[in-house]
Amino acid sequence: MLGSIFRLVHAGFVMARYDALLPPDQVANAPLLLRGAMKLVQFGKAETLEGGQNNQLTAALSRLGPSYIKLGQFLATRPDVIGAKRAFELKALQDKLPPFPQKQAEAIVESELGKPISVLFKSFGPAIAAASIAQVHKAVTHDGHTVAVKILRPGVDQRFANDIQSFGFAARMIERFSTVGKRLRPVAAVAMLEASMLQELDLRMEAAALSEIGQNSKDDPGFRVPDVFWAYSSKRVLTTQWISGTPMADVEVLRQRGLDLHALGDTVIQSFLRHAIRDGFFHADMHQGNLIVDEAGTLVALDFGITGRLSEPDRLFLAEILYGFITRNYRRIAQVHFDAGYVPETEDVETFAQALRAIGEPIMGLPAGEISMSRLLTQLFEVTDHFNMQTQPQLLLLQKTMVVTEGVARTLNPELNIWKTGEPVVRGWIERKLGPLGKIEQALGSAGTLSGLALRLPQALAEAHGVMRKFSAMLDQQSKPASPWPNRLLGISTLALVVIAVKLVFYR
Repeated sequence: MLGSIFRLVHAGFVMARYDALLPPDQVANAPLLLRGAMKLVQFGKAETLEGGQNNQLTAALSRLGPSYIKLGQFLATRPDVIGAKRAFELKALQDKLPPFPQKQAEAIVESELGKPISVLFKSFGPAIAAASIAQVHKAVTHDGHTVAVKILRPGVDQRFANDIQSFGFAARMIERFSTVGKRLRPVAAVAMLEASMLQELDLRMEAAALSEIGQNSKDDPGFRVPDVFWAYSSKRVLTTQWISGTPMADVEVLRQRGLDLHALGDTVIQSFLRHAIRDGFFHADMHQGNLIVDEAGTLVALDFGITGRLSEPDRLFLAEILYGFITRNYRRIAQVHFDAGYVPETEDVETFAQALRAIGEPIMGLPAGEISMSRLLTQLFEVTDHFNMQTQPQLLLLQKTMVVTEGVARTLNPELNIWKTGEPVVRGWIERKLGPLGKIEQALGSAGTLSGLALRLPQALAEAHGVMRKFSAMLDQQSKPASPWPNRLLGISTLALVVIAVKLVFYR
């Protein structure tokens, strides 16, 4: 505990030196003792901006090191915790540091992979990019593959372990002594940051994430990810396929290449929604620096150090609220919140639906280029404060990623209609999950083994058969009594469902 207190005091000292401890509008209302301490710390010349940062807060966090850079990036997604103005300032935080020495990088690779650099690679170039956690080198294997080699910074894991302990101590104090803090759940937020960082600090996890998203998206139109070179990867080294392409930020170059920028913008949005809603696993850092367009015009995502997961209930919740806003079914959106347990039963569904309408209608009335899913979700999470809804960190990560993704897509097409672009993905997934096929998939997914399948499949088929029987009865009312069509439809539909079930089990 003493170590945590000491590190937090040091962080406060650095923040005060940069005049970044409190926003200017809050300094006047701060306790007299705190204002006096800040003046004392700032005695003499205060620190100035450095490292390419464009405000005092981001400069201070950069000075404090890798853990605080990541904390700042994380807090940029939590305007509910630190306020909209601070969150906006943190969006400018640049995760760029000078590279560590070439010899040190080569020594780490040799230690991790157990062979000399000359044996592992035909050539191994200098660092081409360096951030707070790792740096990347371009290399060529002896069999002619050009690869990207990502190497963790020396000592970064221990420094992070110390700092996350301090963050956790501060979060527990906030929850213990602040009523608002309990609702915002800072302890859960720190736990989420820790889980994300532990993944970034084990490059085997990033390799696995890259492989999983590659497998999930292998048939997705216009999107791909680099292949992992597993034999050249370990906990501190990740080697992937080198893909040449145009950075997404170079919009003019993309235009000069003759690419359809509007279609490319659609691909950015639809790919993200497929991964989040269909797969429940998404790239959570899809800014322009992590996206390129290869020579074939395909969107390529890089750097999977930060990913997000959504459970199936969360995915269905997300899809239903998005589709509910698309169709303006505010009562349904409200009910979904209550069914998911996100809003206490003591609140009123109709009043909550009214609040949702107040969010949705102004947005739906905007021109296509101003309609924003991320803006809607941001306002939605803000209004839930009035209905005692607990913060859902996994949804906030998704909302942050959606803000970034929308921004990237709009650089390609400023008039992009987010709802029109995303509607096929959202609607298709809902229809699949809530229809007869979804009943079978849910049963098969929870069966676990073939013996479990044997027990669950008849039930799933019975439910699907029941749906078809109701449909047949509806047709029967509109047909002649002697018509065999309803019964034929029922038999054909049931047979088709059996075939689909067998295919899902043995060929998925």
